[in-house]
Amino acid sequence: MITSVPAQTAAPATASGTRALLACGAAAGPLFVVVAGLQAAFRDGYDLRRHPLSLLALGDLGWIQTANFVLTGLLCLAAGLGMARVRWAGRWTPRLVGAYGVGLVLAGVFRADPSLGFPAGAPTGGGTDNLSGHAILHGVAAMIAFTAVSVATFVLARRFVREGRRGWAACSVATGVTALALFAAPTQAGYSVRLAIGSALVFGWLVAVSLDLRDRA
Repeated sequence: MITSVPAQTAAPATASGTRALLACGAAAGPLFVVVAGLQAAFRDGYDLRRHPLSLLALGDLGWIQTANFVLTGLLCLAAGLGMARVRWAGRWTPRLVGAYGVGLVLAGVFRADPSLGFPAGAPTGGGTDNLSGHAILHGVAAMIAFTAVSVATFVLARRFVREGRRGWAACSVATGVTALALFAAPTQAGYSVRLAIGSALVFGWLVAVSLDLRDRA
């Protein structure tokens, strides 16, 4: 005999799954920052003042950063799916956060070219000439990721304003403006440091938003 599941058990189960997906968004930032930070501190020859974090995916231990990109991207993609279940988040925020996750995964799959003397034996130049196909795809993926998450901060800020949470709205806009300024600055001086700061900033925003939406689920 087949019995139906009581209707009242469906909603808590769905809410639990939604909270689990949003918890992935809260975990993504700390995971990426800690794993990348430890590598930056202990990888021989790596200097964050000169080398973008993408270069950590090269060399004998490059698989660690590759896995960091891919796993973090999958966590962000899960967060986007969780946001899509929370009506308040709207349509575009989940899609943009999901696009951010996809971009991170692709940035891990397609690696940058060796440059700036890293890893050992790599050309000392910036590596912008004669880029390989996978390096071009890496750059495109990173651009898509950072653009998507930056736009998401503005989209969600409008919803915070409508709700009267102006502090959240201001922080969201400030995150987007600062991140875009750091990513898109025309000068190459300090580029790797700016990129790392911008990444930490948007991950912090994602952690806060994921936890806030988790409470609404």
